[in-house]
Amino acid sequence: MQRFEALDAARFLAYCGMVLVNFRIAAQVVPGQDWASGFIDALEGRAAALFVILAGIGVGLARLSVSLLLRRAAFLFVLGLINMTVFDADILHFYALYFLIGAAFLASSPRGLWLGALGIVGLSALAHLIFDYDRGWDWSTLTYTDLWTLPGFLRNAVFNGWHPVLPWAAFLLIGMAIGRSQLHTICIQHRLIMWGFGAAVLALFPRILVSDPYLGTASIPPGPFYILAGTGSSCVVIGLLLKLWPRIQRLGIAAALTAPGRISLTLYVAHILIGMGILDEAGLLNGSLSAVQILGYGVGFCVASSGFALVWRRRFHRGPLEALMRFVTDRSRA
Repeated sequence: MQRFEALDAARFLAYCGMVLVNFRIAAQVVPGQDWASGFIDALEGRAAALFVILAGIGVGLARLSVSLLLRRAAFLFVLGLINMTVFDADILHFYALYFLIGAAFLASSPRGLWLGALGIVGLSALAHLIFDYDRGWDWSTLTYTDLWTLPGFLRNAVFNGWHPVLPWAAFLLIGMAIGRSQLHTICIQHRLIMWGFGAAVLALFPRILVSDPYLGTASIPPGPFYILAGTGSSCVVIGLLLKLWPRIQRLGIAAALTAPGRISLTLYVAHILIGMGILDEAGLLNGSLSAVQILGYGVGFCVASSGFALVWRRRFHRGPLEALMRFVTDRSRA
């Protein structure tokens, strides 16, 4: 059970990173040169990548059926569309599309999953050669002009949205492959740490040699070396948590990390509706906040999320949205 608890903790850390990044986007904070901006910059694209890889690991560990995975995809797609009316950078409807890809690979071997991930990255690179990545975007306001039209929605979802299927679905397949390894063994944990660190460092070199943004490690546009960097950093975090989990338990902070990780779907929606809602009611979604202020508010919200999860888990086994998803998609096990 230690490996599952460590993955729950990793999920909470990914959630915290996404909170900081999304709060900065919503508050229209202009990136600066201070340490807080640099810290949030380092999380951008990495936290969400860890979130998706962990979802893939969950699919790999759970051995879900195709029909159940598709029903969960439908649930997340509807929830994501609702969430998009509040926050355009929603990731849930993208999750649903990743699950469609994952369903096609459920019976694949780890090697097949890695090859599938490489194929998705290759298709993404081909798409960038053929299509205009900037189409639909107003980069000055970070808005997508034709998002709610069918052509615009499909383009955004598959090619040039915040987390498009090409190439983000590769993270899910990579997670599925990792989930089918012996995560409880020291050997696999060391491989995750060492190979992950090597991949993250290797991904930095092309950008040093060539000025093309597509060959960089930024999530926009998401090039192949971004996928390499995101996978590498995620593997390091997962490997370290798996290896160090017994020590973390002895520190007495394990429950504060695992409880929110187990209700991350509920907390993700809450950080948009409640966290951003508070900023909106206070009139702070206008670029008036600094990166340091966003960092403080975001960390405070994450601490509050952990406290809420600890209280909730004392009485309920699942979070509200997790229970609703299970009831809607898998009534026989509700």
